[in-house]
Amino acid sequence: MRRFAIADFQFGMGPTAIIVVALVLGLLAAPLSAHAQQIPKVPRIGFLGATSESAIASRLTAFRQGLRDLGYVEGRNLIIEFRWAEGQYDRLPDLAAELVALKVEALVTHGTPGTLAAKRATTTIPIVMALVGDAVAAGLIASLARPGGNITGSTFFNPEIGGKRLELLKEALPRLRRVAVLQNPDNPATGPNFHAMELTARSLKVALQPVEVRGPDEFESAFAALAERPVGALAMIEDPILVDNAKRIADFAAKHRFPATGFKEFAEAGGLMAYAVDFPEMYRRAALFVDKLLKGAKPGDLPVERATKFELIINLKTAKALGLTIPQSILVRADEVIQ
Repeated sequence: MRRFAIADFQFGMGPTAIIVVALVLGLLAAPLSAHAQQIPKVPRIGFLGATSESAIASRLTAFRQGLRDLGYVEGRNLIIEFRWAEGQYDRLPDLAAELVALKVEALVTHGTPGTLAAKRATTTIPIVMALVGDAVAAGLIASLARPGGNITGSTFFNPEIGGKRLELLKEALPRLRRVAVLQNPDNPATGPNFHAMELTARSLKVALQPVEVRGPDEFESAFAALAERPVGALAMIEDPILVDNAKRIADFAAKHRFPATGFKEFAEAGGLMAYAVDFPEMYRRAALFVDKLLKGAKPGDLPVERATKFELIINLKTAKALGLTIPQSILVRADEVIQ
């Protein structure tokens, strides 16, 4: 249907008539223009994942629930742009740059490698750490109380967890003398964590044997080397790649009868035990930071939270398969016992 302009009516019309027509058309257009201006802008945030969506499914569920509790409905009044490195940390800088180019209003990250990539990609877009091991030691923030810059969120001080895992292994296995430590050297958090574990190991009179894994394609060779070493147990330093391969590591430990400890997903996959942070809770709280930033808060003014809730999980089914009896002193402290 053809649209007519005022010029179409000028022929045969006097100046007064033309003015009247213009006023009528202006009045008709005004409500439409006002309505267009009132349509609220839907905020868009980015999520930079170091591994895969399936690897942190339970954590993402908690994050989304946290957003819903605050009134955000994904796809309706909030858009989330996801980018996944699938365990290839060298992809993180490009993925972070993609999210920055989209002009997202906030970036959510997990793990030290992803957060470092985000920090290098932007100094203006607010960054929310869903979780990192030690944000201060990694150089991500100045301090917990005053992070400064464009980063806020949560940290869980990984070194303390590694030491506690060794203590629990030693308590369960009093004769333990050597522990293999599975770790990713490409994760900047690994060095400080291993050093902290060494301090604990000395007090326990336990030797540590580092075993490095940079990606899924290195697991077979790492496992083969580990199987030939005279170690009595296996421990892990938190890393997204290791979390993503929890079942694979648990199956290897079971095959070679290694008592092993790590993160929650590992115990759930068949590992002997886990001492870990409640990661879903940290992801849920990440939604609170996103909400504050979208409402105008400055990230440098939001104190970084330190994890306060830890879980001890014992897999008794695995203990029985290994012929181990877990001391009652450990069982009574367990938050969860897998039968």
